[in-house]
Amino acid sequence: MISKKNSNRPVGVIGAGSFGTAIANILAEKTEVLLFSRDPGMVKSIAETRVHRDKSIHKNITPTGDISYLANLCDVIFPIVPSSAFRSVLQQLSPYLYPYHILIHGTKGLDILLPGNKDLNTITSIDRENVMTMSEVIMDESVVVRIGCLAGPNIAKEMSANQPAATVVASHYDEVITQGINLLRNDYFQVYGNKDLIGIELAGVLKNIIAIASGALSGLGLGENAKGLLISRGMVEMIHLGKAMGGNVPAFLGVAGIGDLVTTSNSTMSRNFTVGYRLAKGDSLNTILETMEEVAEGVNTVQIAKLYANSHKVTVPITEVLYRILFEDLKVEEGLQMLMKFPYNVDIDFL
Repeated sequence: MISKKNSNRPVGVIGAGSFGTAIANILAEKTEVLLFSRDPGMVKSIAETRVHRDKSIHKNITPTGDISYLANLCDVIFPIVPSSAFRSVLQQLSPYLYPYHILIHGTKGLDILLPGNKDLNTITSIDRENVMTMSEVIMDESVVVRIGCLAGPNIAKEMSANQPAATVVASHYDEVITQGINLLRNDYFQVYGNKDLIGIELAGVLKNIIAIASGALSGLGLGENAKGLLISRGMVEMIHLGKAMGGNVPAFLGVAGIGDLVTTSNSTMSRNFTVGYRLAKGDSLNTILETMEEVAEGVNTVQIAKLYANSHKVTVPITEVLYRILFEDLKVEEGLQMLMKFPYNVDIDFL
Protein backbone atom coordinates (compact mmCIF):
# COMPACT_ATOMS: atom_id res chain seq x y z
CA MET A 1 0.00 0.00 0.00
CA ILE A 2 1.46 3.37 -1.02
CA SER A 3 1.55 5.83 1.87
CA LYS A 4 -0.62 8.90 1.70
CA LYS A 5 1.75 10.70 4.08
CA ASN A 6 1.41 14.44 3.72
CA SER A 7 2.55 16.98 6.27
CA ASN A 8 -0.45 19.14 5.42
CA ARG A 9 -2.98 16.49 6.35
CA PRO A 10 -4.97 17.05 9.57
CA VAL A 11 -4.42 15.06 12.75
CA GLY A 12 -7.31 13.07 14.22
CA VAL A 13 -8.44 12.85 17.85
CA ILE A 14 -11.05 10.23 18.71
CA GLY A 15 -12.87 11.07 21.93
CA ALA A 16 -14.10 14.49 23.05
CA GLY A 17 -13.72 13.94 26.78
CA SER A 18 -11.73 16.38 28.89
CA PHE A 19 -8.32 14.89 28.02
CA GLY A 20 -9.13 14.32 24.35
CA THR A 21 -10.32 17.90 24.04
CA ALA A 22 -7.19 19.23 25.78
CA ILE A 23 -4.94 17.24 23.44
CA ALA A 24 -6.94 18.44 20.42
CA ASN A 25 -6.44 22.07 21.48
CA ILE A 26 -2.69 21.52 21.90
CA LEU A 27 -2.41 19.84 18.49
CA ALA A 28 -4.47 22.62 16.89
CA GLU A 29 -1.76 25.16 17.66
CA LYS A 30 0.35 23.52 14.95
CA THR A 31 -2.05 21.76 12.59
CA GLU A 32 -5.64 21.22 11.54
CA VAL A 33 -7.44 18.72 13.81
CA LEU A 34 -10.49 16.52 13.33
CA LEU A 35 -12.15 15.79 16.69
CA PHE A 36 -14.46 12.77 16.65
CA SER A 37 -17.44 12.29 18.94
CA ARG A 38 -20.12 9.65 18.50
CA ASP A 39 -22.67 12.07 20.01
CA PRO A 40 -24.29 14.09 17.18
CA GLY A 41 -25.52 16.69 19.65
CA MET A 42 -21.98 17.22 20.92
CA VAL A 43 -20.59 17.56 17.39
CA LYS A 44 -23.25 20.15 16.55
CA SER A 45 -22.69 22.07 19.79
CA ILE A 46 -18.92 22.26 19.33
CA ALA A 47 -19.30 23.40 15.73
CA GLU A 48 -21.80 26.11 16.59
CA THR A 49 -20.56 27.43 19.94
CA ARG A 50 -16.81 26.69 19.70
CA VAL A 51 -17.03 25.82 23.39
CA HIS A 52 -16.90 22.36 24.97
CA ARG A 53 -16.72 21.44 28.67
CA ASP A 54 -16.53 25.16 29.44
CA LYS A 55 -13.35 25.45 27.36
CA SER A 56 -12.85 27.34 24.13
CA ILE A 57 -12.26 25.18 21.08
CA HIS A 58 -9.36 26.21 18.84
CA LYS A 59 -10.33 27.54 15.42
CA ASN A 60 -8.26 24.78 13.77
CA ILE A 61 -10.47 22.03 15.25
CA THR A 62 -13.31 20.60 13.19
CA PRO A 63 -15.71 18.29 15.06
CA THR A 64 -17.03 15.24 13.22
CA GLY A 65 -19.21 12.22 13.87
CA ASP A 66 -17.86 10.34 10.84
CA ILE A 67 -15.03 8.02 11.89
CA SER A 68 -14.32 6.88 8.31
CA TYR A 69 -13.93 10.50 7.21
CA LEU A 70 -11.41 11.07 9.99
CA ALA A 71 -9.41 7.94 9.16
CA ASN A 72 -9.28 8.73 5.45
CA LEU A 73 -8.06 12.28 6.03
CA CYS A 74 -5.64 11.71 8.93
CA ASP A 75 -2.37 9.77 8.91
CA VAL A 76 -1.81 10.36 12.65
CA ILE A 77 -4.68 9.57 15.01
CA PHE A 78 -4.94 9.94 18.79
CA PRO A 79 -7.63 7.56 20.21
CA ILE A 80 -8.53 8.86 23.69
CA VAL A 81 -11.59 6.98 24.90
CA PRO A 82 -12.32 4.94 28.06
CA SER A 83 -10.80 1.45 28.09
CA SER A 84 -14.28 -0.09 28.36
CA ALA A 85 -15.13 1.35 24.93
CA PHE A 86 -11.67 1.21 23.37
CA ARG A 87 -11.96 -2.15 21.60
CA SER A 88 -15.39 -1.38 20.15
CA VAL A 89 -14.14 1.99 18.86
CA LEU A 90 -11.13 0.28 17.25
CA GLN A 91 -13.45 -2.23 15.62
CA GLN A 92 -15.39 0.68 14.09
CA LEU A 93 -12.16 2.39 13.04
CA SER A 94 -10.12 -0.57 11.78
CA PRO A 95 -11.83 -1.05 8.38
CA TYR A 96 -10.48 2.38 7.43
CA LEU A 97 -6.95 1.93 8.79
CA TYR A 98 -3.83 1.09 6.75
CA PRO A 99 -0.19 0.36 7.62
CA TYR A 100 0.72 4.00 6.90
CA HIS A 101 -1.38 5.16 9.87
CA ILE A 102 0.19 6.11 13.20
CA LEU A 103 -1.96 5.69 16.32
CA ILE A 104 -0.93 7.26 19.64
CA HIS A 105 -3.52 6.50 22.30
CA GLY A 106 -4.12 8.34 25.56
CA THR A 107 -6.14 5.74 27.49
CA LYS A 108 -4.92 4.62 30.92
CA GLY A 109 -6.77 1.36 31.32
CA LEU A 110 -6.70 -2.35 30.55
CA ASP A 111 -8.78 -4.58 28.29
CA ILE A 112 -9.81 -8.09 29.29
CA LEU A 113 -10.31 -11.01 26.91
CA LEU A 114 -11.88 -14.05 28.56
CA PRO A 115 -13.23 -17.22 26.94
CA GLY A 116 -16.95 -17.94 26.65
CA ASN A 117 -19.28 -16.07 28.97
CA LYS A 118 -16.74 -15.68 31.75
CA ASP A 119 -16.07 -12.37 33.46
CA LEU A 120 -13.87 -11.11 36.28
CA ASN A 121 -16.40 -12.26 38.86
CA THR A 122 -16.48 -15.86 37.65
CA ILE A 123 -12.78 -16.69 37.26
CA THR A 124 -10.11 -17.39 39.86
CA SER A 125 -6.95 -16.80 37.83
CA ILE A 126 -5.83 -14.84 34.81
CA ASP A 127 -2.83 -14.91 32.46
CA ARG A 128 -1.04 -12.14 30.60
CA GLU A 129 -2.66 -13.20 27.32
CA ASN A 130 -6.03 -12.28 28.84
CA VAL A 131 -4.93 -8.78 29.87
CA MET A 132 -4.23 -6.26 27.13
CA THR A 133 -2.92 -2.73 27.16
CA MET A 134 -4.49 -0.38 24.62
CA SER A 135 -1.51 -0.70 22.25
CA GLU A 136 -2.09 -4.45 22.24
CA VAL A 137 -5.77 -3.89 21.49
CA ILE A 138 -4.78 -1.72 18.50
CA MET A 139 -2.50 -4.49 17.22
CA ASP A 140 -5.21 -7.08 17.84
CA GLU A 141 -7.92 -5.17 15.98
CA SER A 142 -6.08 -3.43 13.12
CA VAL A 143 -3.23 -3.58 10.62
CA VAL A 144 -1.48 -0.62 12.26
CA VAL A 145 2.03 -1.35 13.57
CA ARG A 146 3.34 2.14 14.34
CA ILE A 147 1.67 2.54 17.71
CA GLY A 148 2.38 4.76 20.68
CA CYS A 149 0.83 6.01 23.88
CA LEU A 150 0.67 9.16 25.95
CA ALA A 151 1.25 8.93 29.69
CA GLY A 152 2.17 11.43 32.36
CA PRO A 153 0.81 13.96 34.86
CA ASN A 154 -1.89 15.21 32.50
CA ILE A 155 -4.67 16.87 34.48
CA ALA A 156 -6.84 18.10 31.60
CA LYS A 157 -8.12 21.22 33.36
CA GLU A 158 -4.58 22.49 33.95
CA MET A 159 -3.54 21.64 30.41
CA SER A 160 -6.51 23.58 29.05
CA ALA A 161 -5.41 26.59 31.10
CA ASN A 162 -1.91 26.43 29.54
CA GLN A 163 -0.29 25.62 32.87
CA PRO A 164 3.10 23.86 32.63
CA ALA A 165 2.74 20.09 32.13
CA ALA A 166 4.48 17.18 30.46
CA THR A 167 3.79 13.82 28.92
CA VAL A 168 5.70 10.81 27.62
CA VAL A 169 5.23 9.50 24.09
CA ALA A 170 6.18 5.84 24.26
CA SER A 171 6.64 3.60 21.24
CA HIS A 172 8.87 0.90 19.83
CA TYR A 173 9.30 3.17 16.80
CA ASP A 174 11.46 6.30 16.77
CA GLU A 175 9.23 7.79 14.07
CA VAL A 176 6.19 7.62 16.36
CA ILE A 177 8.05 9.30 19.21
CA THR A 178 9.36 12.01 16.88
CA GLN A 179 5.90 12.64 15.43
CA GLY A 180 4.38 12.88 18.89
CA ILE A 181 7.04 15.29 20.12
CA ASN A 182 6.81 17.50 17.02
CA LEU A 183 3.03 17.68 17.17
CA LEU A 184 2.57 18.20 20.92
CA ARG A 185 5.58 20.00 22.36
CA ASN A 186 5.16 23.73 22.97
CA ASP A 187 6.26 26.40 25.43
CA TYR A 188 4.11 25.03 28.26
CA PHE A 189 3.80 21.34 27.36
CA GLN A 190 7.00 19.28 27.51
CA VAL A 191 7.12 15.91 25.72
CA TYR A 192 9.59 13.11 26.42
CA GLY A 193 10.20 9.90 24.49
CA ASN A 194 10.49 6.34 25.78
CA LYS A 195 10.94 3.03 23.94
CA ASP A 196 9.32 0.86 26.66
CA LEU A 197 5.76 1.08 25.36
CA ILE A 198 4.32 -1.61 27.65
CA GLY A 199 6.12 -0.29 30.73
CA ILE A 200 4.90 3.27 30.16
CA GLU A 201 1.34 2.07 29.54
CA LEU A 202 1.39 0.01 32.73
CA ALA A 203 2.80 2.92 34.76
CA GLY A 204 -0.12 5.09 33.64
CA VAL A 205 -2.60 2.32 34.39
CA LEU A 206 -1.38 1.10 37.77
CA LYS A 207 -0.87 4.52 39.33
CA ASN A 208 -4.67 4.95 39.28
CA ILE A 209 -4.93 2.32 42.03
CA ILE A 210 -2.70 4.33 44.33
CA ALA A 211 -4.57 7.53 43.43
CA ILE A 212 -7.82 6.02 44.72
CA ALA A 213 -6.09 5.01 47.95
CA SER A 214 -4.61 8.49 48.30
CA GLY A 215 -8.03 10.06 47.90
CA ALA A 216 -9.29 7.79 50.68
CA LEU A 217 -6.51 8.99 53.01
CA SER A 218 -7.47 12.59 52.29
CA GLY A 219 -11.12 11.74 52.91
CA LEU A 220 -10.14 10.46 56.34
CA GLY A 221 -8.40 13.77 57.05
CA LEU A 222 -4.94 12.22 57.37
CA GLY A 223 -1.73 14.18 56.84
CA GLU A 224 1.32 14.25 54.63
CA ASN A 225 3.22 11.50 56.46
CA ALA A 226 0.51 9.00 55.63
CA LYS A 227 0.36 10.15 52.01
CA GLY A 228 4.15 9.97 51.63
CA LEU A 229 4.09 6.43 52.99
CA LEU A 230 1.30 5.43 50.63
CA ILE A 231 2.94 6.92 47.53
CA SER A 232 6.34 5.36 48.22
CA ARG A 233 4.92 1.92 49.00
CA GLY A 234 2.52 2.31 46.11
CA MET A 235 5.43 2.85 43.74
CA VAL A 236 7.05 -0.36 44.96
CA GLU A 237 3.77 -2.20 44.39
CA MET A 238 3.38 -0.71 40.90
CA ILE A 239 6.90 -1.82 39.95
CA HIS A 240 6.44 -5.40 41.16
CA LEU A 241 3.14 -5.79 39.34
CA GLY A 242 4.40 -3.92 36.28
CA LYS A 243 7.42 -6.22 35.99
CA ALA A 244 5.16 -9.27 36.27
CA MET A 245 3.11 -7.88 33.36
CA GLY A 246 6.06 -7.18 31.09
CA GLY A 247 7.23 -3.65 31.93
CA ASN A 248 10.75 -2.57 32.90
CA VAL A 249 11.62 -0.74 36.12
CA PRO A 250 12.88 2.54 34.53
CA ALA A 251 9.44 3.21 33.00
CA PHE A 252 8.06 3.63 36.52
CA LEU A 253 10.75 6.04 37.67
CA GLY A 254 10.11 8.92 35.28
CA VAL A 255 7.36 11.32 34.26
CA ALA A 256 4.83 8.58 33.42
CA GLY A 257 5.49 6.76 36.70
CA ILE A 258 6.53 8.90 39.65
CA GLY A 259 5.41 12.11 37.93
CA ASP A 260 1.90 10.88 37.24
CA LEU A 261 1.65 9.04 40.57
CA VAL A 262 2.49 12.13 42.64
CA THR A 263 0.13 14.30 40.59
CA THR A 264 -2.94 12.09 40.70
CA SER A 265 -2.34 11.18 44.33
CA ASN A 266 -2.54 14.85 45.30
CA SER A 267 -5.09 16.34 42.93
CA THR A 268 -8.76 16.85 43.72
CA MET A 269 -9.20 17.16 39.93
CA SER A 270 -8.20 13.51 39.52
CA ARG A 271 -11.20 11.24 38.95
CA ASN A 272 -9.52 8.36 40.76
CA PHE A 273 -8.56 10.51 43.74
CA THR A 274 -12.18 11.66 43.90
CA VAL A 275 -13.44 8.06 44.05
CA GLY A 276 -11.26 7.33 47.08
CA TYR A 277 -12.14 10.61 48.78
CA ARG A 278 -15.87 10.01 48.43
CA LEU A 279 -15.54 6.42 49.62
CA ALA A 280 -13.89 7.66 52.82
CA LYS A 281 -16.71 10.16 53.24
CA GLY A 282 -19.26 7.35 53.19
CA ASP A 283 -20.58 7.30 49.61
CA SER A 284 -21.16 3.89 48.06
CA LEU A 285 -19.19 2.89 44.97
CA ASN A 286 -22.38 2.68 42.91
CA THR A 287 -23.42 6.19 43.92
CA ILE A 288 -19.98 7.55 43.08
CA LEU A 289 -19.83 5.93 39.64
CA GLU A 290 -23.38 6.94 38.76
CA THR A 291 -22.70 10.60 39.53
CA MET A 292 -19.29 10.96 37.85
CA GLU A 293 -19.22 12.68 34.46
CA GLU A 294 -16.24 10.66 33.21
CA VAL A 295 -14.79 7.20 33.84
CA ALA A 296 -12.42 6.58 36.75
CA GLU A 297 -10.26 3.87 35.19
CA GLY A 298 -8.74 2.83 38.51
CA VAL A 299 -11.88 1.03 39.70
CA ASN A 300 -11.69 -1.58 36.94
CA THR A 301 -7.90 -1.67 37.21
CA VAL A 302 -8.08 -2.64 40.89
CA GLN A 303 -10.18 -5.67 40.00
CA ILE A 304 -7.87 -6.78 37.18
CA ALA A 305 -4.65 -6.08 39.09
CA LYS A 306 -5.79 -7.98 42.18
CA LEU A 307 -6.71 -11.06 40.15
CA TYR A 308 -3.50 -10.93 38.12
CA ALA A 309 -1.34 -10.47 41.22
CA ASN A 310 -3.01 -13.39 42.97
CA SER A 311 -2.60 -15.56 39.86
CA HIS A 312 1.13 -14.81 39.64
CA LYS A 313 2.00 -14.60 43.35
CA VAL A 314 2.82 -10.88 43.37
CA THR A 315 2.47 -9.21 46.78
CA VAL A 316 0.18 -6.17 46.43
CA PRO A 317 -1.28 -5.30 49.85
CA ILE A 318 -2.58 -1.85 48.84
CA THR A 319 -4.42 -3.31 45.86
CA GLU A 320 -5.77 -6.17 47.97
CA VAL A 321 -7.14 -3.85 50.65
CA LEU A 322 -8.55 -1.41 48.10
CA TYR A 323 -10.33 -4.28 46.36
CA ARG A 324 -12.03 -5.19 49.62
CA ILE A 325 -13.04 -1.55 50.19
CA LEU A 326 -14.45 -1.18 46.68
CA PHE A 327 -16.15 -4.55 46.24
CA GLU A 328 -16.54 -6.18 49.65
CA ASP A 329 -17.73 -3.25 51.82
CA LEU A 330 -14.60 -3.09 53.97
CA LYS A 331 -14.53 0.20 55.83
CA VAL A 332 -11.74 2.57 54.78
CA GLU A 333 -10.59 2.93 58.38
CA GLU A 334 -10.32 -0.86 58.75
CA GLY A 335 -8.37 -1.09 55.50
CA LEU A 336 -5.90 1.49 56.75
CA GLN A 337 -5.29 -0.48 59.93
CA MET A 338 -4.70 -3.65 57.89
CA LEU A 339 -2.05 -1.87 55.82
CA MET A 340 -0.33 -0.36 58.86
CA LYS A 341 0.02 -3.86 60.30
CA PHE A 342 1.30 -5.42 57.08
CA PRO A 343 4.77 -6.91 57.73
CA TYR A 344 6.89 -4.82 55.36
CA ASN A 345 10.55 -5.47 56.19
CA VAL A 346 12.56 -4.12 53.25
CA ASP A 347 12.27 -0.62 51.83
CA ILE A 348 13.63 -1.00 48.29
CA ASP A 349 13.50 -4.53 46.92
CA PHE A 350 13.11 -4.05 43.18
CA LEU A 351 16.65 -3.02 42.17
